[in-house]
Amino acid sequence: MSLETEAVLDRRRMRRRLAFWRTAAVLFVGLLVGGLMFGSQDLSTLAGTKQIARVAIEGTIIDDRDRIAMLKKIRDAANVEALIVFINSAGGTTTGGESLYVALRDVAEKKPVVAQFGTVAASAGYIVGLGTDHIVARGNSITGSIGVLAQWPEISEMLGKLGVKFNEVKSGDLKAAPNPFEPASEEARTVMQETIDDGFRWFLSLVQDRRGINPADVDGLVRGRIYSGRQALANKLIDEIGGEAEAVRWLETTRNVSKDLKVVDWKPTADGPWGAFSSGASHAAGTALAYALGGLVNLVELPANMRRVGLDGLVSVWQPSEN
Repeated sequence: MSLETEAVLDRRRMRRRLAFWRTAAVLFVGLLVGGLMFGSQDLSTLAGTKQIARVAIEGTIIDDRDRIAMLKKIRDAANVEALIVFINSAGGTTTGGESLYVALRDVAEKKPVVAQFGTVAASAGYIVGLGTDHIVARGNSITGSIGVLAQWPEISEMLGKLGVKFNEVKSGDLKAAPNPFEPASEEARTVMQETIDDGFRWFLSLVQDRRGINPADVDGLVRGRIYSGRQALANKLIDEIGGEAEAVRWLETTRNVSKDLKVVDWKPTADGPWGAFSSGASHAAGTALAYALGGLVNLVELPANMRRVGLDGLVSVWQPSEN
């Protein structure tokens, strides 16, 4: 074989190797992008493996469209036999708790749903638990804190000392009242109290309907007290002491879920063309646009009491004061 012929053959072999690795690289990138776009829960669904879905509700609860959309996917996924909702939250907005409650009851129409309480599942966190068919909590989990509140700062005296006067023109005396720039009028406080009372009655009706108890018969419940897991069990606010193993056992023994199914974590997929990448950008933009006073502020850097004040709307939250 001549040297020229051998050189030609070497070039052909090299081109084949390059073509192979280029194809492999394209396939790898395609799989990587597909995984980021679809999210872990969608890949699990496409695989068709029978499973128990697990959803974590942690931190401050707000009305989250991505999470609600995920719960609808779980409801409709043929390979998901049941749902475990892990709750570790001191609460958040009452509307956020309500939206999750409704979504979980929607899931429960097609498959069993069980809650597992972590360190704390109070206020709006407890509302979420009420949306499930069975509640499991640790003996030392903190739960309860049934109630609704509204908070706002009042800085009128500070502005007066600084020589700053706040002016406004509005259509009615109850518009944007109360606000942080003037003392609240009695009428504004009355309107706010009536709104709070309406939300509280709704919360109590959930407890009564879902737990089958009269809230007035449970010591401290209508006053917003908290309970340990053991106390909650004694007052019928939860069903069982334990963790995920007990939740799975309840599904298997009571709701006929197949034994030894894998528990698979599902996470919301952020909206936007870049999927998971867009969530970080959205959070950064939201942080930059947070109101300095009274607006929607949900920053982990802030003390818990300041985050509470910044939540828009009625709030159902419990958090011990920080010293």
